[in-house]
Amino acid sequence: MSLLQIENLSLSIHEAEILKQVSLSIAPGEIVAVTGESGSGKSMTALAVMQLLPDGAVGKGSIVLNGQELLDRPEAEMCALRGASIGMVFQEPMTALNPVKTIGDQVMETILIHKAMPADKARERAQEVLIRVGLPPDKFPMSRYPHELSGGQRQRVVIAMAIALRPKLLIADEPTTALDVTTQAQILDLLKGLVTEYDMGLLMITHDLAVVSDMADQIVVMRHGEVVESGATDHLLRNMQHPYTRMLFEASEHQVNLPESYETKPLLQVTGVVRDYRLPRKQLFQTPGTHRAVDQVSFVLNRGERLGLVGESGCGKSTLTRAILGLEEVQSGQILLDDQPVFSGHKPNFAVRRKMQVVFQDPFGSFNPRHRVSRLITEPFYLLEDPPRGSDRQDRIAEMLGAVGLSADDANKYIHEFSGGQRQRIAVARALITRPELILFDEAVSALDVSVRAQILDLLAELCEAYNLTYLFISHDLSVVRTITDRVMVMQAGKIVEQGETEQVFTDPQHSYTRKLIAAAPRLPEIGRGAA
Repeated sequence: MSLLQIENLSLSIHEAEILKQVSLSIAPGEIVAVTGESGSGKSMTALAVMQLLPDGAVGKGSIVLNGQELLDRPEAEMCALRGASIGMVFQEPMTALNPVKTIGDQVMETILIHKAMPADKARERAQEVLIRVGLPPDKFPMSRYPHELSGGQRQRVVIAMAIALRPKLLIADEPTTALDVTTQAQILDLLKGLVTEYDMGLLMITHDLAVVSDMADQIVVMRHGEVVESGATDHLLRNMQHPYTRMLFEASEHQVNLPESYETKPLLQVTGVVRDYRLPRKQLFQTPGTHRAVDQVSFVLNRGERLGLVGESGCGKSTLTRAILGLEEVQSGQILLDDQPVFSGHKPNFAVRRKMQVVFQDPFGSFNPRHRVSRLITEPFYLLEDPPRGSDRQDRIAEMLGAVGLSADDANKYIHEFSGGQRQRIAVARALITRPELILFDEAVSALDVSVRAQILDLLAELCEAYNLTYLFISHDLSVVRTITDRVMVMQAGKIVEQGETEQVFTDPQHSYTRKLIAAAPRLPEIGRGAA
């Protein structure tokens, strides 16, 4: 018997067709993964089940949960079902959580809103589910706030909120996209365990087939609001019929062809760098402690070389990146770019900083939405003593947009007029426009779906050929780092525990932590490679 049955669901918003004849079913204790690119209709299908649709949405068809039709159910009745019969885990936990409420109060809130039990019992239940999701009170008291937790721990709180009343159906919308590989594996294991323990149905939304290939019982592939292929996971991976499914599979395993790097002259030299942070006092007159975020880090990056940096959240990658960019002063050690120090005394050396650029994780958040592309990508010109003007400026804009696969006419558009992949291309154009010596890519493709990610990685390979790029590529996605770097460094607890040629580190890791990271990384089964 099906727990959730969606039949011929069509949805339009202000007469624009969003979903077309979508059908799928979930049984108790079953995991169904809905996969596809951004804009394929995955999240809108989930929101239709929750009846959290925007104004102007008109739905047709049928959504039946445990024998109850949801599509035309009044809002008051849906409020009674949300949280009690249907739980939802959102993609970004920091956005889903209230920053001014403790984690205990937020888990209790679901219970108290539904008046399922009195406050004292609700607190006990909240503590119980927090323990179940791996947040025991001795290490994570209920009095903590979201900002005091890591990304993976915050996601566990969101899951605890969703399962507090043990709903029959759990919807997880990209719950592991921004997490590092070991935390991702833990969250996926947690979700599988909850499905088995509570006999829930799980609707898992993801753009990455590798994430769910060994987890889901059924896979539903969506494109442009339609289901193009569906079936049992093993059968679908062995017998992919639709070209789009095969394209998603190939994009998940995409390999780029980096040009050879021949130069051996050092560009970036990091020697014995240490960065400590002061911790808050535990008692009024007690001396505050310190946390060592970067611990005696040393490495060399040669001109024309592509170096990867991997590690779990909190290992010190971002702190090291800020130190290299001259945004944070280090307590000891030295950072040289082209034999010049990034810091001169206690002040950043702006002559060195203008030789570096960075591409951020969120391409939309890194741009001012009020400005046109022509202004956005020329922001680095402010670093130059004599920036291009007039026709030289326009020529440089056109050249950079062309280099990243866009047209000169795109310079007059606003950033909201572009897709996520196009925005990241614009971010790369902004980083390139001053012809920097070094570019730092900070999780630059982690928020993109697999096909767009493949396009951006191919773009980087082409730019390496055209501009002899030197870059430091920071990522938690090992499959990306493996294909886009010459050498890789593995960072744990502020230290570089292993570094070497990329392929050598991946095929013959020497450190136990490196082996742990590689083992935790999701990968598609061999049967899929043969089918594709």
